[in-house]
Amino acid sequence: MKPRGRFAPSPTGPLHAGSLVAALASWLDARARGGEWGVRIEDVDTPRCVPGADRLILQQLAACGLTSDLPVVWQSQRGPLYQAALDRLLEQGLAYPCACSRSDIEAALAAAGQPRERHQAAVYPGTCRSGLQGRPARAWRLRLPDAAPVHWTDARLGPQQQDVSTEVGDFVLRRADGLWAYQLAVVVDDAEQAITHVVRGQDLADNTPRQILLQQALKLPPVNYHHVPLVLGANGEKLSKQNGAAPLDLSNPLAALNAAAAVLDLPPATGGVAEALAVWTRAWRECWREA
Repeated sequence: MKPRGRFAPSPTGPLHAGSLVAALASWLDARARGGEWGVRIEDVDTPRCVPGADRLILQQLAACGLTSDLPVVWQSQRGPLYQAALDRLLEQGLAYPCACSRSDIEAALAAAGQPRERHQAAVYPGTCRSGLQGRPARAWRLRLPDAAPVHWTDARLGPQQQDVSTEVGDFVLRRADGLWAYQLAVVVDDAEQAITHVVRGQDLADNTPRQILLQQALKLPPVNYHHVPLVLGANGEKLSKQNGAAPLDLSNPLAALNAAAAVLDLPPATGGVAEALAVWTRAWRECWREA
């Protein structure tokens, strides 16, 4: 199978310095492998999307020489694919409806003597595993085994592991507001687009074990993962649109690309954008030849 990578931005605003790092890394990885690279607009969380941001993102990428080899796809147009995947899981008893609200989950954890720590995600206690008890369904969850340890090797971070059943619990596939959950959408899309290598920011590494479990449940091909360093803001937190990251200044695309390349430990480049991308492709191939 020909190597294939992708960059999957959410159109909640224009690209910033952190998102350019992920875009550049994924493009370089695909090019270094002699493969293809695609762009997927992850607009499944429609209330957070900004009108026109998708077009702006594609323009920003093009200004940096990062154009998709594949047809650009929008998650908001792919609902039938996600529904078909959920139906398969339901038919196999691997998914179930859930009636719990966030307050229900918090109350159940407190009653069990497992109150959630501040800033800690609540582990779903399995309240609806045996049925809704007359309550209406709000969401749909993946049914995990009692122990769901996942081991994988990240190209940059090395060996990783997580027991999803104890650290996350049965996780949501379709949300109470009817929107598709990120975990299901990204797994279905990666398989449908024949993605072989996922290169993305390190903040998404924690999602990997859930996605691996979903791939296994849906009998989809495994994916190679590579999580790149994050760009941090002045407050030490991940640079993001949510914490006011400034849009990319592309008055000088090469300068923006050089800043992104520095985060990836790639050498500075001069000349034009195309020449710089060629230099970094060779450097990436040397750095990650065995990954």
